[in-house]
Amino acid sequence: MHLMYFTEQPMSAYASAEGLKFGATALLFSNKHFDPAAGSRLYNEYIEQYVHAEDTGFDGIMLNEHHNAPFCMQAKANIFASVLAGVTKRVKLVMLGNPLPLAENPVRLAEELAMIDMISKGRLVSGFVRGGGQEQLATGVNPAYNRERFEEAHDLIVKAWTQPGPFRWEGTHYQHRVVNPWAVPLQKPYPRVWIPGVVSRETIVWSAQQRYPYIALNTSIEATKKIWETYDKAAAEAGYTAGPENRGYLQRVHVAETEEKAIENARQFMWMQGEFTGLAHPVWSSPSGYFSPTQRRAFVEFASGRAVSPRGRPSFEQQLEDMQIIAGTPRTVIPKLKRILDETRPSIMALWANDGAVSHQDSMTCIRLLAQEVLPALREHGDALGLKSPFEADAPVSIAYSKDLRKVAAE
Repeated sequence: MHLMYFTEQPMSAYASAEGLKFGATALLFSNKHFDPAAGSRLYNEYIEQYVHAEDTGFDGIMLNEHHNAPFCMQAKANIFASVLAGVTKRVKLVMLGNPLPLAENPVRLAEELAMIDMISKGRLVSGFVRGGGQEQLATGVNPAYNRERFEEAHDLIVKAWTQPGPFRWEGTHYQHRVVNPWAVPLQKPYPRVWIPGVVSRETIVWSAQQRYPYIALNTSIEATKKIWETYDKAAAEAGYTAGPENRGYLQRVHVAETEEKAIENARQFMWMQGEFTGLAHPVWSSPSGYFSPTQRRAFVEFASGRAVSPRGRPSFEQQLEDMQIIAGTPRTVIPKLKRILDETRPSIMALWANDGAVSHQDSMTCIRLLAQEVLPALREHGDALGLKSPFEADAPVSIAYSKDLRKVAAE
């Protein structure tokens, strides 16, 4: 298995009462509530936590980005990946990921990612996302063209990575008279691409068609099984049989030295869900044209008070019961995580371990306990289930660049 550490990098040092008073914390909640001094402290604490995750035995670090909201401070994942490319030695840097529709110049993005891949000596996994609904509004991108821009930007980046320039690109949304980036990836033909998501059937099918692993973001066990059914069907239509190496899963799990401490800190997972901070406005997060008509109708009905949230906002206690949140000591969380593996069979697993106002000290303790006690149990159970790491399962993909990579790593 490939086991990653993840945190949303929350901007916890702000007046959350103001967010509740305003009623929403994404897009229009004023940045006057942001404290750069506290932000500086938090950014550096997050770097310490990532380095600790490598030192204690995680296989990868999962990075993402969001904009105009305190639930995620990471406004540009590539910047953190660049820092980590220099201060870490072993872990994969898994970008889940860059929001392609927000990119005005995909060629520049291709160059940035190529630099990260070279500096890290081939440790980049380049994930791509569509970006949140409110982020389309924040960047002035028409949400109706979100998927078109996503797919065209992807195709342009892959071509820039794999076809020697100069060449011309005249697309629907991007036009470049000269595509000839001097920085190209170390990995050949190009870095692995993983695609995260929640409810979009279109993205699941597209990922399968591209043979990219799909990472289910903390979906329920039953919903995850339906995702794999959709993926497997699309894979079969594309001419191959999907396996665990095509499946990933993000699980919220917090461990501490006592059950009581773990439960106390795990309640901070509700921070992003708006219990302490206010939510994204449902119309902002689902602007017209962003989702399919069916999903759009569900969000509008929720916003107008005629229906419950289509994604659901169950209580903390209900999420503990359903194992959408797992909390406890290593001894008590291991059986629950094993059940997640039994039911969903992913070869890629990200542990979303800390959120909200969990202290730096408690975050470091959680990382240590996960790495030292939980990860070995998961690896052993994964081996018994045949959940090989994608870096093992499709090894022939890496043969083309493995010789050069070994040479660089030895220098």
